[in-house]
Amino acid sequence: MKVTVSTHTNECFLLDVSEDLELENFKAFCEVQSGYPAHETAIEFQGVLLQDNKKTLKNHGIQDGDLVLLKHLGTYHATPAAIIPNLDFSGIVIPSAVNSSNQPSSNSLGDDPATVRQLLLDNPQEIALLQQNNPRLANALLNGTPEDFERILRQQYEEREKREQLRLRMLNAHPFDTEAQQLIAEEIKKNNIEANMEAAMEYNPETFGTVVMLYINCKVNGYPVKAFIDSGAQTTIMSLACAERVNIMRLLDTRWAGIAKGVGVQKILGRIHMVDIAIESDHLTTSFSVLEEQRIDMLLGLDMLKRHQCCIDLRKNVLRIGTTGTETPFLSEGDLPEVLRLTHSDDDDELLKKALQESKNMANGAGTSMMSNGLEPSTSSSSATNPQSTTNVQFSEEDVIEITKNGFSRDQAISELTNFNGDKNKALAALLAKSLIF
Repeated sequence: MKVTVSTHTNECFLLDVSEDLELENFKAFCEVQSGYPAHETAIEFQGVLLQDNKKTLKNHGIQDGDLVLLKHLGTYHATPAAIIPNLDFSGIVIPSAVNSSNQPSSNSLGDDPATVRQLLLDNPQEIALLQQNNPRLANALLNGTPEDFERILRQQYEEREKREQLRLRMLNAHPFDTEAQQLIAEEIKKNNIEANMEAAMEYNPETFGTVVMLYINCKVNGYPVKAFIDSGAQTTIMSLACAERVNIMRLLDTRWAGIAKGVGVQKILGRIHMVDIAIESDHLTTSFSVLEEQRIDMLLGLDMLKRHQCCIDLRKNVLRIGTTGTETPFLSEGDLPEVLRLTHSDDDDELLKKALQESKNMANGAGTSMMSNGLEPSTSSSSATNPQSTTNVQFSEEDVIEITKNGFSRDQAISELTNFNGDKNKALAALLAKSLIF
């Protein structure tokens, strides 16, 4: 009979075996295909972990065409009672699964949101990573109450658990279950999207940056204006506030009033048929449609750009006027007013400053308390007993074990402890910030 075997890394292979084959021998066949030692693996079938290695596949209920899940337990060993607490497998820690998804499969800190919150507040450098991975939770951390943070964190843990249960259901579903096949297709699509994004982040990280829009300095009726160059706009437009500021509203022809449709819908108040624009030493004429609600003061559209044969030269970062040959540089983001900086859409800097100040205050208070008690900060015991150069990071095995108890792998714990010079709290906060992806 043919049995399909799926691993925790979503790899599948087909084994043609006898139904009288014992489970331990079946694990040996799996070892050849997967590379995992047979004594470090477990077979799960229909949500049940198979325990008796001497029973045959037929006695375990496995039939031709069935799908089983191969779990790599590593060096983890547990009694049957610990492995199957009321048939709930959510408590099993699989280090290799943690490495593949970069998320802890069972995080004991999930039961104590107050500790998670305090760890993140004590390490503000990790808040930026949390804002990127999980903006909703980061906003609750910085702006909300502890109750808001706890509520959102628990909701996200519950949703993550539901997704994991759904994944297990897909693995154990019948091959001809239409609904399960649709779920598997969606999961494959998500994995492909994730792999595509990871490849882009590795090979083309610049694509994740925000591009500064093209603005130039010019003068309208003698008043300085920062004009937005938009070759995708059909007509040149100006905001009502800008038209009033440059004193040309007296020329507005309201017979051309209407509705402008594009990304949104705005009201056109009318048209000014001819206005002088000074770009560097050139004086050009163009017409404007005046919009009632427009955030950008002035937008030079395709009608003006074609009339004066303008060329957007991104190599030299200039706008070249073809009829005269004059060039004017595009403005950098620092030259733009705050309202035009599309790359800055929220108060991220203020939130980070607030968290940093809160952390400094807590640190200063802790330092004052230590000094008042006649205590001084001391190094770790391993550093004291074995003094070495400052380039060697010292941390104890207990620190590694305590971090791994929260569902992270040993390699992850050692790596972060090394990065933070043996500081257990900072290492744990860094791992949490990376794992709280939603």
